[in-house]
Amino acid sequence: MEGPVNSQDDVIYLDYLATTPCDPAVLEAMLPYFTQHFANAGSLHHPGRRAEGAVEQAREELAGALGVSPQEVVWTSGATEANNLAIKGAVRFLKEQGDERRRIITVATEHKCVLEAVSSLATEGFEPVILPVEPDGRLLPERLEEALKTPTLLVSIMAANNETGVVQDLSRLTPLVRQAGALLHVDMAQMLGKLPFTLKGVDLASFSAHKIYGPKGVGALYVRRRPRVRLMPLLSGGGQERGLRSGTLPVPLIVGMGMAARLAVIGQADEATRLAGLRDGLWQGMRQLFPVARCNGASASRLPGVLNICLPDGPEVQQVMAAVPGVAFSAGSACSAASGAPSYVLKAMGLTDAEARRSLRLSVGRFTSAGDVECAVARFGQGLARR
Repeated sequence: MEGPVNSQDDVIYLDYLATTPCDPAVLEAMLPYFTQHFANAGSLHHPGRRAEGAVEQAREELAGALGVSPQEVVWTSGATEANNLAIKGAVRFLKEQGDERRRIITVATEHKCVLEAVSSLATEGFEPVILPVEPDGRLLPERLEEALKTPTLLVSIMAANNETGVVQDLSRLTPLVRQAGALLHVDMAQMLGKLPFTLKGVDLASFSAHKIYGPKGVGALYVRRRPRVRLMPLLSGGGQERGLRSGTLPVPLIVGMGMAARLAVIGQADEATRLAGLRDGLWQGMRQLFPVARCNGASASRLPGVLNICLPDGPEVQQVMAAVPGVAFSAGSACSAASGAPSYVLKAMGLTDAEARRSLRLSVGRFTSAGDVECAVARFGQGLARR
């Protein structure tokens, strides 16, 4: 597939969960809005109206990819902001309206921004509940059902995990939330363009452009209109996005996200099959190097391009990175990498600290080839043999 070279300085890139390269078609669509069409989308003159038109066209493109109304799409700076706006905005609004419920439910393997957003609301009188997962990373419907016996404001569940690729069974979980009368927020940042999904029964959903071959710095929040979900804004200002999100709109980035979303759903099924084949080939190659290695979350449904491997007793991930500089991969979420702590996601799945520190997150994507996979496996073998 034509596009950016999958290597940088001869490094094979296997960290597509952390971020994706910008698709050339996305870059081409954005460039005019950095140069000749640079006007503020809030300005009333002709150049401003042109910029506003580009923003609305991108909104329609994203809405089309999601199967929702353009009026239900709110631009944000990324999924982290979208998650915070959804969770904090929804429960604060309900509390202000006199709702006496205080429980907010989420899952131990959620993205750090969701866990911290939910936990931080305890200082405002809310009751955060963080549910455990099974060893394969799935949330049991029975566990959610039990937690929902206490009147609940909102449940936040990630569709596909950003470290293991484990996909939650929303078809079973969503009806439980609906029956309990709570709002359902879903972090969809890793899901769009990889597997089919529906937003039926979902009240709020978060998305990020740089996970779908778009630019960094832009994302979106789906906010259901019928029946309408209301939010309390996080930011004070001009209320540019339907009064829910203030700030000058980054027109080039929004144009890029619209294009990226449109491209993400074209040939999605065929791309999923291709990525699953690359992932399986990568797993086979790594198993030849490490016969007793384990795949974390292997028994659950997973994203097609994701492989999280626990190596046998031996080097930790940082040591493997030093020994294999020719392959870009990670130990877990890029957001948590600086702490140096073992992955809380893997620990929630029952891995020990030592096992979590020996677990590699490998992910392939649109510009990965079979040759890249073969070369990466060879580099792992060569690098670790020299240790």
